[in-house]
Amino acid sequence: MAHPGDFHFVPAGWVHGFRGSGRASMLLMFAPGGPREDDFETLARLAEHPMTEEERAGFMLRHDTYWV
Repeated sequence: MAHPGDFHFVPAGWVHGFRGSGRASMLLMFAPGGPREDDFETLARLAEHPMTEEERAGFMLRHDTYWV
């Protein structure tokens, strides 16, 4: 559980997730950042260019992202 001002460290390769019922904002830092750049750039474009189900499945697989 996180509260305002908390810092959480997730080592590379660890399974982690987010959930909640309200609005939230967070600052994510990746080091090195390069491997995740496409992940966030793609998510930022979703409002203008929604993905098909096939594109979404490929995106999730490429970025080791799983909805539970």
